[in-house]
Amino acid sequence: MTLVIDAEAAREAEAHVLSEMVGTTQLITLNRPERLNAWDAPMRARLLALLQRANAHPEIGAVVLTGAGERAFCAGQDLNEGKTFDGLRAELWIEEWRLLYSTIRRFEKPLVVALNGLAAGSAFQVALLCDVRVGHDGSQMGQPEINSGIVSATGFWIMREMLGLSRATEMILTGRMAAAEEAHRLGLIHHLVPASALRGKALEIAADLAGKPRLAFKLNKQRFCAATQAGFDETFEAARLIHRHAFDAGEPQRVMESFLTKQR
Repeated sequence: MTLVIDAEAAREAEAHVLSEMVGTTQLITLNRPERLNAWDAPMRARLLALLQRANAHPEIGAVVLTGAGERAFCAGQDLNEGKTFDGLRAELWIEEWRLLYSTIRRFEKPLVVALNGLAAGSAFQVALLCDVRVGHDGSQMGQPEINSGIVSATGFWIMREMLGLSRATEMILTGRMAAAEEAHRLGLIHHLVPASALRGKALEIAADLAGKPRLAFKLNKQRFCAATQAGFDETFEAARLIHRHAFDAGEPQRVMESFLTKQR
């Protein structure tokens, strides 16, 4: 299944999510540095389509996902979009994330993230769903969604799987960002390298993983997905109901609008 967007939005998304081949590795770059690469529906649709194509393309051995600029991999949800949601649109929004997260979880090839800066909210979650994460001293990771009035429904499940209940609870309720050293110590970042070596290291890891026996690699990833599928399904049903309730109540929209007003 794909997400349907109009032609104008699709053209804009092509400029905001870049794709190039480096050998047999597809390098995907989130390209809205003026917005800290925050994503909206067209960007999510393009990323979804690129991953689906890469998974099926016999000449693509791996994917590296990164962001443009020096400040952010991705700041997560574009609040200018989120502030316009009502309860029904919030449910559709969660379905968009379900499709993207499911595609990442079922991606049969190596998927490496080069964290060129902060990864916040849904971008943090996307990074955690990928296979290997590479960062540098300026990388940060966390779930600041509570500060924007957004419930971390899917983030809680992903963080609990990675870190356990105690750390997931603390990071979600405080909304704090973990600096690179802490993220590395906790296993959220697998490799810390100098910023100048970030992309090269990610591409090196992707190429190395692409050289593993393909069937064994695919079956390992299928097993990881199957072992956690029940929790994934429960999480997205809960997220649908939670976000419908929250956006019908109007708190996320008010908090996002207030945050954006302060940034102007």
